Amino acid sequence: MAKTNRVKISIIIPCYKVEKYLPKCLDSLVNQTLDGVEAICINDGSPDSCIKILKDYKKKYGDKIIIIDKKNEGVWRGRKDGIKKARGEFIGFVDSDDYVTPDFAKKLYDAAIKNKADIAVCGFDRIDLDTGKTYSREMCKPKHKNIIIEKNPGLLLELNGAPWNKIYKAELLKNMAELKNIPPVLDDMMFLQLIYINAKKITFISDSLNRYMVRKDSIINTIEPKVIPKTYAAMKEIRNLYAESKDGSYLDYVDANAFLHLGISLMYRLSANKKANFKKLLKENTEFLDKNFPNWKHNKYISLKYIRRNNGSNKKLFIVKKVYDLHLFKPFLKVYTTMVNKLGVDIKW
Repeated sequence: MAKTNRVKISIIIPCYKVEKYLPKCLDSLVNQTLDGVEAICINDGSPDSCIKILKDYKKKYGDKIIIIDKKNEGVWRGRKDGIKKARGEFIGFVDSDDYVTPDFAKKLYDAAIKNKADIAVCGFDRIDLDTGKTYSREMCKPKHKNIIIEKNPGLLLELNGAPWNKIYKAELLKNMAELKNIPPVLDDMMFLQLIYINAKKITFISDSLNRYMVRKDSIINTIEPKVIPKTYAAMKEIRNLYAESKDGSYLDYVDANAFLHLGISLMYRLSANKKANFKKLLKENTEFLDKNFPNWKHNKYISLKYIRRNNGSNKKLFIVKKVYDLHLFKPFLKVYTTMVNKLGVDIKW
């Protein structure tokens, strides 16, 4: 009996100002086809009716709903609180304005168990929150069925930088390193780096199981230059952790990842801020990468040789790197931004 009632997956849902969307998210979780799923809901000091909604679902669904009611401290700390509470064999995340298919947990869990994987990854649909229009279907054509990280960490660059289309062995998260500098942006990606550092095997399934909701007017999330120092500091901490724990064997990956997310993603978001001095920020960004992530410029994971040997992996990143090397990055971003605004599709590089 105890075995039947064991928690297989704990799904963590941070909640803040999402009363409009929360019921649909919770409905998708309490109706999972896999037995042994608990939803750990963190009411992060939300000033709306989130806590009332959570209590109503708790009353109706009992142990399927776990509530953590706390003061507002942000998603990073909320997830960490959820991890401490989680009883599952695996842990997953869902954003509270998103929802998942009924077989989300079962397909990911079965894939992880069958392939003896530490992490299982599924595809997702990017959907307009207001109209329901599907912008894109992503991560449904994985180039590799499995990744053995130790053998080829460069393949991690192909993964999307969000935690919500994946499940993880619980011990990976419960034993995560702490960062002194919690990143104000790119926090999802850095959260994943702290998981990957101790993971061994990742498996993929081709099904789209997560519905990621976006607002068309917020596809480009502009940021302020003031967030840069803490973001840089957090990324430096992560490199130090990899250097200490992996004897330097993953540093080519870490530096390529820094270019991908600091050199491209961060600069892309800063470029949308019309008040920012983008030319100056881009110059400082390059200098920061040169000093702290020295392998980014000539990186074996961003090369034609690597692309040919790994079924086209990192091809788009290689293309952007060439644009960057030719000093065409600024006009490239203008064209890319225009395309995103017109098509509503955020291409993953």
